[in-house]
Amino acid sequence: MAAAKPKKKDAEPEEDAEDGAAPAAKTKQKLPLKMIIIAAVGLLVLGGGYGGYAFFFAGESHEKPKVAEVKPAVFVDLPDVLVNLSNAGTDRTQYLKVKIVLEVPDAELVAKIQPLMPRVMDAFQTYLRELRPTDLDGSAGLYRLKEELTRRVNASVSPNHITAVLFKEIIVQ
Repeated sequence: MAAAKPKKKDAEPEEDAEDGAAPAAKTKQKLPLKMIIIAAVGLLVLGGGYGGYAFFFAGESHEKPKVAEVKPAVFVDLPDVLVNLSNAGTDRTQYLKVKIVLEVPDAELVAKIQPLMPRVMDAFQTYLRELRPTDLDGSAGLYRLKEELTRRVNASVSPNHITAVLFKEIIVQ
């Protein structure tokens, strides 16, 4: 009988395990696993939020920004340009009169590009004489003209650089 008691004691935990202990053990194992997953997802969300904050707002400081010193632009008037526009030979001759101003970043550059003005005027004359009246139609045509003249001036005064070509007056007649 002594041998039966240990078997019975062994049998009782098995019965308990089969009846109520086994589901409790399974529930106890699932509950920490769910909590670990929830905690991991929560940490990922918080980490992603902090990462986004650091990425977008890390460079900004709460101090007052220092105001950069703004240099006033310097403008250089060029002589008026009067050219006849290119045509197919059947139309009447049309003329283009342009008053141009160069915008220069600083006053020191004016002294550097002033000796190069004959080269700039030559670039203007040769380009403008090849234009057709239809090339100047609308604001898009004038924008293209302004961009091309800026590119040609910068090529003429290289290694110096102007900011923009501005039109004071444009007449097509």
